[in-house]
Amino acid sequence: MPNLAAHIPLVPGSGIRRIFNLALKLDGITSLAIGEPDVPVAPHIAAAAKLAWDNDETNYTDNGGIPALRQAIVEKLARENSMRVDVEQVWVTVGATQGLHQAMHLLLAAGDEVLVPDPGYTTFTMTARMLDAIPVPYRLKPEHGFLPDIDELELIVTDRTRVLIVNSPSNPLGSVIPAPVLQELLDFAKRHDLWVISDEVYEYFTWAEPHVSMASLDKDDRVFTAFSLSKTYAMTGIRVGYLVTPKGLSDTMRTVQEAAISCVDTPAQYAAIAALTGDHSHVVEAREHYRENMMIATQLLDARGIRYLNPNGAFYLWIDMSHASGGDVATWAETFLLYSKVAVAPGSAFGRSGEGWIRVSLAATPHDIRTGLERLPVPAVTA
Repeated sequence: MPNLAAHIPLVPGSGIRRIFNLALKLDGITSLAIGEPDVPVAPHIAAAAKLAWDNDETNYTDNGGIPALRQAIVEKLARENSMRVDVEQVWVTVGATQGLHQAMHLLLAAGDEVLVPDPGYTTFTMTARMLDAIPVPYRLKPEHGFLPDIDELELIVTDRTRVLIVNSPSNPLGSVIPAPVLQELLDFAKRHDLWVISDEVYEYFTWAEPHVSMASLDKDDRVFTAFSLSKTYAMTGIRVGYLVTPKGLSDTMRTVQEAAISCVDTPAQYAAIAALTGDHSHVVEAREHYRENMMIATQLLDARGIRYLNPNGAFYLWIDMSHASGGDVATWAETFLLYSKVAVAPGSAFGRSGEGWIRVSLAATPHDIRTGLERLPVPAVTA
């Protein structure tokens, strides 16, 4: 048979899915590996999707999405993100995953470099490789609170660099980038004439530092922003997100949307309208659920003497297991799953800087969180 494109074998597999798939084969597993909301979708969202099916709302929509949905997004962005955009800057996508892919596809050619956070969400690197571009990790270090370091970025930017990816609140870290650092990143991008892709999927879940949308600070029309309804509204399988572009790209976006997906499925878009415009009490309840889980988890880790990054956002805990993982946290996580029946995501799945750490999802029951974290090995006590 013919060969695949030469760059496709360079696309890394997901270390998170490796654990998840192994856990599916086992019984009695406490699962803390996958970022899947453990709360149900709100009834009014499900009802909107059902009504669309019942009314045979199953035809193509505009490439960018149903007008009412795009308008609801425009109003939400103005109200909650301090972003003033027009409808032709809003493009409904198959989750934020397709939105990120779409932005990278627009901006990266073969051999171009893209700066990706390390540790960072696996899709950043996977998508760059799929496009035959080169992901260049910028390290997020414990001594800097796992926040971007401009000096580090200045050392690795080259004349082939085209894009800087920023993720706040962070998956996997739970860190939130404060506005002054976001401005420094924008200034860096301007100095080197870079595009910026901002992943803001966890915007609704912040605990201490408020979420600031990077595009609200952008004066140069260089920021693409990927949002998602998946985590906010427990709609992960419904697959609706949206990409907000700089001005002047409507013809280009219409073409690439047609080539990639034509449009997002219609009943899902009606569910998204209901989510954005309907009652948000379920979002508040979910947020408080994750906050309470965070308090349970951090108190337990403190009592056991296990180090972690104090999270300011998302629903993850970034936990130091270097005392137990022996320099290979991916292998340790598999062994821990087999013998302790607890699934956690190895930090190395998110980049080399994640070695020795694990990501634990707080989207779980308090019982599962206690069970899982109580089985983690503690550091040795030194005299």
